[in-house]
Amino acid sequence: MLKFGISLFFTEYSMTPVELATELEQRGFESVWSGEHSHIPAAMKTPFPGDGGIKRHYIDVMDPFVTLTAAALATKTLKIGTGVCLIAQRDPIQTAKLVASIDQVSGGRFLFGVGDGWNQEEIENHGTVFATRHKRARESVEAMKQIWTQSKAEYHGELIHFEPMMAWPKPLQKPHPPVLVGGAFPYSARRAIRYGDGWVPGSTGGHRDIVDLIPRFRQMAAEAGRDPASLPITAWYPARDLALMHRYHELGVERAVFTVPSATADIVLPALDEIGALMAAVNG
Repeated sequence: MLKFGISLFFTEYSMTPVELATELEQRGFESVWSGEHSHIPAAMKTPFPGDGGIKRHYIDVMDPFVTLTAAALATKTLKIGTGVCLIAQRDPIQTAKLVASIDQVSGGRFLFGVGDGWNQEEIENHGTVFATRHKRARESVEAMKQIWTQSKAEYHGELIHFEPMMAWPKPLQKPHPPVLVGGAFPYSARRAIRYGDGWVPGSTGGHRDIVDLIPRFRQMAAEAGRDPASLPITAWYPARDLALMHRYHELGVERAVFTVPSATADIVLPALDEIGALMAAVNG
């Protein structure tokens, strides 16, 4: 079965997390996802990696751990995910506690989607050196895994370093919520294989390219000594195309996550109807 999720940047003018999560659970969706930007610098030099320039909801988006907690408390089975959490500009000790806490509060339904970020000015405002953000992201994940799984955790990297420490709660999921690594091929694929529990391939020039990259990703995993089956794939923002969904299903993609506008129910619900029809056509 191909799982279906919905991503929305929750803002003051969008559907609330409770409203959307309730609708998704009733309609049989697997998961709800929230993006993250702490802020958008007023004087931004970094080109926006998409069409149409920076979107208003990138500036207005609420904190994902707050909105996803609200979504979790309004539902019983719907999974909640960050899509993606910008870990290179976050403190790993505090983020480890956030992840463990939301996993406990949600009853073990949290999916930890992570990315390294593209906005140089935003990242550097947090004190992270843009050129070393990938190393910082890796070390952050490694450090958080120590905190989640050890009674006395310590980590000694080049950028992240702490002596033995105690931090609770531990996540409800064992050993920890799945870390799903997002980004463009081949870089994010290498990162997912090195320290992730799944891969979220970003845009690579078209949806067919993502399909074509799946066998290559699995070959890379096997060559690195990872069981490809241990690295499920989440297709991010695909086209609403039935043939593509069938192809994902054939290839063993775990889930497809579709984006809907940061808008009110009169705009979002028709989109859910359309995507739900795809879900029914693929899964029966």
